[in-house]
Amino acid sequence: MDNHSPAIWLLPPDLRQYAEAFSGAEEIRLRQGRPPGVLLGGQERPVPGCRAVTGYDLDGVLERATGASVHTARDSVRSGFVSVKGGIRLGLCGSVITRLDRPDGIRRLSSVAIRIPREARGCCDGVFPALFREGFANTLILSPPGGGKTTCLRELTRLLSESGVRVSLCDDRGEVAGIWNGESQFDLGPHTDVMSDAPKAETALMLLRCMNPQVLAMDEITAPGDVQAAEEAVGCGVRLLATAHAENVAEFRTRPLYRRLLRDGVFKNAVVVENHAGARSYRLEALP
Repeated sequence: MDNHSPAIWLLPPDLRQYAEAFSGAEEIRLRQGRPPGVLLGGQERPVPGCRAVTGYDLDGVLERATGASVHTARDSVRSGFVSVKGGIRLGLCGSVITRLDRPDGIRRLSSVAIRIPREARGCCDGVFPALFREGFANTLILSPPGGGKTTCLRELTRLLSESGVRVSLCDDRGEVAGIWNGESQFDLGPHTDVMSDAPKAETALMLLRCMNPQVLAMDEITAPGDVQAAEEAVGCGVRLLATAHAENVAEFRTRPLYRRLLRDGVFKNAVVVENHAGARSYRLEALP
């Protein structure tokens, strides 16, 4: 990672000299009073020689991420994140401001996680032919948080789109496509349409109504509204490609939120993303 990388540019100027130490990082973790850390292969490691991060540093990261217009990103900040050009996402922690008993912002930042997305072309070549052999069936991508679900979703979306399938992507946090000024920062194929910066449940229904997709893709089914949107898509004859937090299919079955999807047989396949000593592999399972 060089000093001109968008992620490095977000850092305090004197920490950018450690760019080589951040090379290959999935996340850069900044915590007030602690030296920076990097997430590599699912493991966090300290950056040797770096000074401790200050509150002023964290405020500067957010200011650079929002182009010195933090107020314009208020809706995003109140949800705990900010999207940056290149698909980079900042996770924010601090003192939550509440209004009418609901989060309305974050002040006095205590930590920032800079998540750095990457394309991994070819990572799904081993499972895609089987998914597409008899026509694409509803498929779920499973891994723990930070385990590579979004990367897999991005690659399968590209492969479906390059196969001539119309894909509509619900990118509520802007992390899959990294849309910037209307253009995706990642290659999602020639037949992919993206709706971003809105809750998945509402976005999914908008895409079903206005874009006539053959496959609806969404990252992280995490709320009852997401489950309902998935079921409505299936009812409209649209195929699904989605992700969910789970180590494997057995763990997925234990989550109360997903029981309805399993009971109704919404998903037919699961792509399980596994991490072996920092190297990811992709295993296909049928969901009965």
